[in-house]
Amino acid sequence: MVISHQHSFLTVPSFSSCFSSQKTYILSHLHFPSFSSSFRVSLSNLDHPEPEPIYASVKSFAPATVANLGPGFDFLGCAVDGIGDYVTLKLDPNVHPGDISISDISGSGNSSKKLSKNPLLNCAGIAAISVMNMLNVKSVGLSLSLEKGLPLGSGLGSSAASAAAAAVAVNELFGGRLGSSDLVLAGLESEAKVSGYHADNIAPAIMGGFVLVRSYDPLEFVRLKFPSDKNLCFVLVNPEFEAPTKKMRACLPDEITMKDHIWNSSQAGALVAAVLQGDLVGLGKALSSDKIVEPRRAPLIPGMDGVKKAALEAGAFGCTISGAGPTAVAVTDDEIKGREIGEKMVEAFLKHGNLKASAMVQKLDRVGARLVSSTSR
Repeated sequence: MVISHQHSFLTVPSFSSCFSSQKTYILSHLHFPSFSSSFRVSLSNLDHPEPEPIYASVKSFAPATVANLGPGFDFLGCAVDGIGDYVTLKLDPNVHPGDISISDISGSGNSSKKLSKNPLLNCAGIAAISVMNMLNVKSVGLSLSLEKGLPLGSGLGSSAASAAAAAVAVNELFGGRLGSSDLVLAGLESEAKVSGYHADNIAPAIMGGFVLVRSYDPLEFVRLKFPSDKNLCFVLVNPEFEAPTKKMRACLPDEITMKDHIWNSSQAGALVAAVLQGDLVGLGKALSSDKIVEPRRAPLIPGMDGVKKAALEAGAFGCTISGAGPTAVAVTDDEIKGREIGEKMVEAFLKHGNLKASAMVQKLDRVGARLVSSTSR
């Protein structure tokens, strides 16, 4: 017996007809599809009066995320402290009212060369435009600069971090009128353009902590409260290898057996229970137990099986692929132990995959995307 595993992913339509050689783009010519009934309700904000900007400029930050967490493909994710993307947004009289311009892209790796400054083709731009539409912004022009703290194609929610930071920046510039659900919807438009309609990166990037995506239509989330007195450390090991999300999704099976469905469902349930109870051993065990997605993706990441084995032998509670990869994530309860585990994982990437890698140990980000500075008008 088999169960269909194929999703019908909605994607943002081609914007080639809207493209021009100028640096600004007319928002009134941009129409996004309605992904869910919740999204259609959010767009009712277009009937509301346009808000006044309360700042001249703002700077926002959005954290990295670990999606899937093993058996939670497309419905579980968490935010990771200390690394992420920054967006600086300002009122710009040189930008036509109602338009947005991306003035600069800098940061990790070759982001500035690979990412488009066309806001219709950039994750930060798409999310910013969506929030401007929700708020009915027409009378001022905005310019945006993006500072990438996350490498592209790393499996750490790079596109979601850019989208989350941009969505929060626009919202805060105009007084923070939108709630987290609206901001997640704005970020989902970016994710749909890049890699598919899934919220397990963008939801925790916006909301922080662990997030369960309960439903996509209508869009519903459950914030999973990890006990504050528990010390959870993520060992993130990123090899010099790019795993494009679209390619890593293309390798997944269209159908799975009932046996694997039951197993993964039970492990996802165990993972949620472990998060709520602060059971790090149980969390790690469930994290390591995916029988559907990880077995298809691991062979595409050189040395991944050896890296996972090295992490567990070094004392990690669990290890899996972060998001679509190639970053490997292990969990432990001690930062010093985490660094030791990271060293063994780096060695394993070189030994088994002939890949250089870097390791870091980070904690859970409980806040999510936020304003970090502002300038008064």
